[in-house]
Amino acid sequence: MAVVTLGSGAKRYLRNFNWPLAVAGICIALIGLMCVRSAGLHTPGAAGEFQKQILYLMLGVPVMLCVSLVDYRTWQRWAPGLYVINVLLLLFILRGGHSALGAQRWISLGPLGTFQPSEPAKLVIAIALAAVLCRGTYQNLQELWKPLVAVALPALLILKQPDLGTSLVLLAILSVELFFALPKLGDFGIYALAVLVVAAAALGTNAVLKPFQRARLFVFLNPRADPQGAGYNLNQSKIAVGNGEWFGRGLYHGTQTQLNFVPEHSRDFIFTVLAEEWGFAGACALLVLYAAVLYGGIRSMLAARDRFGFLLAAGLVGMLFFHVLVNLGMTIGIMPITGIPLPFMSYGGSAMLTDFVAFGILLNIYGQRDRDVLGNA
Repeated sequence: MAVVTLGSGAKRYLRNFNWPLAVAGICIALIGLMCVRSAGLHTPGAAGEFQKQILYLMLGVPVMLCVSLVDYRTWQRWAPGLYVINVLLLLFILRGGHSALGAQRWISLGPLGTFQPSEPAKLVIAIALAAVLCRGTYQNLQELWKPLVAVALPALLILKQPDLGTSLVLLAILSVELFFALPKLGDFGIYALAVLVVAAAALGTNAVLKPFQRARLFVFLNPRADPQGAGYNLNQSKIAVGNGEWFGRGLYHGTQTQLNFVPEHSRDFIFTVLAEEWGFAGACALLVLYAAVLYGGIRSMLAARDRFGFLLAAGLVGMLFFHVLVNLGMTIGIMPITGIPLPFMSYGGSAMLTDFVAFGILLNIYGQRDRDVLGNA
């Protein structure tokens, strides 16, 4: 493993540091802390979430900085091992995983909470895909079986938990990396058409999606169809966002938040806390920070010195952007509810640490635009 030694080269390392990416991510995480605190203020048993989220943040920042010192090409060599380990963890979940809220997707870690292998699976898939796509020309569609199988296996295991949202994230990572990797745009169009056909077929049967997952997707088209059932989360979320108006009701003063009308408002619906208590102004500030993250991620893509680095950066940026787009979209009712956390905002150690590791890799890719900074000739 190639690791950077910061000594006399510390100034050059800091000069080549992707500051917009790192600073924006940490700022979002700090805002998330306040929102998690507000979400659990009057929720029995949620007092420990705030303390754990602080711990995850205090652990995540050093992890990001440490990963930023690891040559990103090391991940290419580790890709097969990481992939196998992650698949084994996903298989273990189906047998001995911890269950909650009708899903079986966690491994209990005692007082530290739970570990969700499907979160680092996103990172592993981004790495594995970039490694696979670097080994072929992909002039023919027949070559696509390798990346498709690489994604299909973990995606089906995650869908079995059931976790539709994370499976869709894996599909998004695949789509972004294929878009940049395939030499013919027409081939990508054929792939996209095939995805749409499979998605339409999945919606028409219970063989792939659970009934409650299909209900969530259909209620998006008609939220009034089941306001106390499948449409309840969406309706309460929209009320909370609307309550915020221009400048919000004030921290810890949101009625929808403090009276717990919005389910899972410390996790998938954390944006409702911000929107209600910080208002439109606070929501815009958060969007500016996410725009800075996107800008920093694109900087890393453009700074990549090889095909693997570019595809890996593209996959990670696509992962983060998809999370933000879908989470905010489902919160305000312009996308179906799929249970995807908001990066650095939603409560959860597995997701936050995964995002910080992704940032660390992007920081390293950007830093290596000057090979001497990280000691790689």
